[in-house]
This record gives sequence, C-alpha cells and structure tokens, in this order.
Amino acid sequence: MTIPFARLLFAAPLAGLLLAAPVQAGPVKDPNAPAWSQVFDPARNPDVDLQAALAEAQKSNRRVLVDVGGDWCIWCKLLDAKFEQEANLRQLRDRNFVVLKVHYDKKVNQNTAFLSRYPKVAGYPHLFVLDANGALLHSQNTGDLELPADQGKGHDSAKIAAFLTQWAPPGRNS
Repeated sequence: MTIPFARLLFAAPLAGLLLAAPVQAGPVKDPNAPAWSQVFDPARNPDVDLQAALAEAQKSNRRVLVDVGGDWCIWCKLLDAKFEQEANLRQLRDRNFVVLKVHYDKKVNQNTAFLSRYPKVAGYPHLFVLDANGALLHSQNTGDLELPADQGKGHDSAKIAAFLTQWAPPGRNS
C-alpha cells in the first residue's frame, strides 16, 4: 500500500503535534492522603475505612464527612471537581473534616450493610456528617447544594461553604 506524498506532508506534522501534546490522566490526588479519602472504590471495606477515618478525626479534632457516590455519577465528579478547583473550599473542608468516600453502585457494590445505619439516600452524591466518635450529626442531600438551574450544572460554592461551616466542629476556626 502506498500513501500519496501530499497526505504524508499533512499527516507527519499532525502526528508530531499529537505525540508532543501533554496527556492529562485525570485529577491530581494528594499522594499523602489515604485512598479511602480520594476515590469511590467498590473493593474497599467502608467499615474498616470508617474506623481509620474516626481515628484520624479524633487525633485531629475534626469531624468525618462521608461522601457516598461512585465513579459512574456525574454529580459526584462535579462535586469533586469543585473541591479540586476551589482551594478555599478544599481548605475549609480539609481543615474541619476527614473525608471518607463510600462507593455505591446498583450493579457492583451497594455497601448495603454499611449504608443501612444511616438515613435513606435520595440521590448521589450524598453527604453524612459524623462526629469523631461516629455518631450521625447530619444527612445532606447534595441537590440542595446545587446551582440554580438558570446558572448551569454544578454545585454552588456559597452553599457548600455554608454547609461546611455549619457542620464544622464547634470552637474551630472554620
């Protein structure tokens, strides 16, 4: 098979551009943070992870923010992106909460036993706030943290900040 010279002249520079372009592998995760705080992993045991999160919360005088969702969930990705893109929200969250991501998927792993301890979830992502001993303080439908429909698809930074501030441990400089 022969390739016409004109096509080679066009294809060679294009191939060079494609090969030289940086590849984005997805969001950058904190290499020092535990895996249970960074990804919705269907293989993880949320009971074991919760014990680790509670130990960290007790040690650091924070609460636990249980984030229930999955990598299939566009709203989960939007909320994660909001924290990745807005340092002030990420810092407010991380200063006051230990994040525990719990995977939910109708097909792969529903984590039924773990989630049965908490109020029924209406949609995903869903947030539970626990004190450092594991007691449920609040169940948050993240639909209430979304932008008004006329402002696009995503979560409202002011609503997220208000939620995080309201449920931060008492006496902490939120």
